[in-house]
Amino acid sequence: MVEMTEMGFRRIHILLFSVLGLTFAALPLAAQQPPVEARIAGLEGNEEYMSLLREDAVLQSRVDSVVLAVEQVRLRLREHPDERQACSEEILRLESRIFDLRNAKGRLIDRINTIEQEWVLANLDNPDAASSERPAARVPDSLKVRNLVYNPCFGEQLPKADYAALLRAQELELRAVDLVNRYFANYETAAQLAEAYAAAATESEAGEIYDRYGAMQRIDRALSDSLAGVWNYIFDNKNYAYGYLLDKLGQEETLTREEEALAKAQRQVASLRGETASDAVADYFLRKQVLVDYEASVAGLLDLGAARDSLRGVAAQLREADFRRPRVEVAQRYFLDFDSVVFTKTPKYSYSNPIPECRVYEHGTIYRLLLGTFNTKRAVSTFRGAYPLSYLVNDEGKWCYFTGGFATREEADSVQTVLKKHGFVRPEVVVWTDGVYRNLSREPEAGAVAYRIEIDGADALSEEVRQTIASLSEGRELSRVGSGTFVVGTFDDRAVADRLAEALRQADAALEIKVAEIVPQTE
Repeated sequence: MVEMTEMGFRRIHILLFSVLGLTFAALPLAAQQPPVEARIAGLEGNEEYMSLLREDAVLQSRVDSVVLAVEQVRLRLREHPDERQACSEEILRLESRIFDLRNAKGRLIDRINTIEQEWVLANLDNPDAASSERPAARVPDSLKVRNLVYNPCFGEQLPKADYAALLRAQELELRAVDLVNRYFANYETAAQLAEAYAAAATESEAGEIYDRYGAMQRIDRALSDSLAGVWNYIFDNKNYAYGYLLDKLGQEETLTREEEALAKAQRQVASLRGETASDAVADYFLRKQVLVDYEASVAGLLDLGAARDSLRGVAAQLREADFRRPRVEVAQRYFLDFDSVVFTKTPKYSYSNPIPECRVYEHGTIYRLLLGTFNTKRAVSTFRGAYPLSYLVNDEGKWCYFTGGFATREEADSVQTVLKKHGFVRPEVVVWTDGVYRNLSREPEAGAVAYRIEIDGADALSEEVRQTIASLSEGRELSRVGSGTFVVGTFDDRAVADRLAEALRQADAALEIKVAEIVPQTE
């Protein structure tokens, strides 16, 4: 398997070499600087501005190359699942590269926007650029630009503070796009980590992946919060500016249509809350569609054909965008070491291999058989060849010896019977649940505790969820106890309830699943 992994790595790197085409090698400068055009007429002679545009084009080309490489590796993963580890590591490395490149692009775009904004503000009072007496609906063709808010009519008609806020909102548009792109890149990484976590064979491997997944989730939450703040500023200031201008022009019909479209989008946002990977991303795309359609209408009313056509292109892209991504949720796996009991004639333990200390797991449920409690450490021969063995020294300083490790009470009860036949006078069934110890043989009331599964987050359960319940609940009742809440149970065995809960999380990650303890009432 190691050889296969190494071969997989070699094949992947050869593939990337051909895909990237030496993008990052020392190519002639001209080859790395594709031709670009000034986004605003009048800035063609600004050397810094044009250089930044060329740098941005180069970075975008590099981003596109790495994105292509990621897709090629994912294709190889689908075709060669035996190379999962090598492919997964390469995908994570490449996505980190994409993240860095997009950060670099964001810094360039900030400077480009600053130069464009300064140019627009500097030319507001230029008699050759704009006339204060010109009505907002008439802009000379020579001054019309594809970016709507950079057309001089807004500077002429809006109060200075409002126009500055509009320009700032436009400057932040690319910041919002960058946050969305970073979020989706991280979303793909999180999905890849979730898949790798589910396939992890060892506790240490799973723990490392789970920590990376948790870090990615924290980053995504920060990105969502940043996007919400940036997008609300953009929308509020743009919506206000366009409304102000259209009100001056007496365009009541357009204002009414925009209000109706916005109300519809807000209803959609509310209906999707909690249903997608990010409420902020869903809000952005739904209200962005409304805003861009609004901007296209404004551009049309002002006879700004280039801006209108550009906005219509943006609107078409937004309608095609897949933003309704399901949430990626990973339930933490517990690697409990279950083991039955065997009897050997040859001792398994010795001076060099002593009986180990019993492991107490922080999470999960495990049953064991307590073979005896002694004032002092006991010889291996005391336990009649039973294997495996473990011990704990309790709070009273006494030595407690255990055998086996079982997922259910039923399994433990069965082995208890076997131990009695092998001469153990009183083996006792004990259990740890999330690190809490109970002796079920000495405390019958402890075994009387029952459990149930509580399911929240859906008005109706999918067929897959219902089938999972039917197959793992052993005929226990599924009931509805309120709006969006279902219960399954009861269960006498916490481990059985935990097993069903984990299966339900895998069946539908959007559901909130909890194992609730039902303690019998005492009189």
